[in-house]
Amino acid sequence: MIKILFVCHGNICRSPMAEFIMKDIVEKAGVKDQFLIASAATSSEEIWNGVGNPVYSPAAAELRRRGIGKTLYTDFSGKRAVQVAKADLTRYDLLLCADKANIRNTQRITGPDTAGKVKLLLEYAGKPGQSISDPWYTGDFVRACDDILEGCTGLMAYLIREGLV
Repeated sequence: MIKILFVCHGNICRSPMAEFIMKDIVEKAGVKDQFLIASAATSSEEIWNGVGNPVYSPAAAELRRRGIGKTLYTDFSGKRAVQVAKADLTRYDLLLCADKANIRNTQRITGPDTAGKVKLLLEYAGKPGQSISDPWYTGDFVRACDDILEGCTGLMAYLIREGLV
């Protein structure tokens, strides 16, 4: 089983978009049973009294526009923000971050990444060091989603090339 955690600041825009885009990719490839895919935040800003906020409505609208969310596996209506936990570094094979601040803040929570599991998602799109712009600030959910799709598509191609899927 390949275990992937997508990470962003609040877990209401980029990381849940990545979670459900990747779920859509693996479901369409017929290999969803080989994956555990989730997402989390580095902050607790979107979590109140232990309950996380849902996927931000413009992010949800962009996922729906792309046809994601129509199956039980890709239904994001019940997704709520959660925060990265120390145990996630051992629980997941990859912790794929939207930007460099997410890497730094993830490692503050999990401790040092001696196994090289914490990376930028866009590394798999052939864009080392590049971050996915935060649509919370830019308002450009289409561009963020395009970047995420490129990263997730590249990740799937990598997993296939490596014989992991």
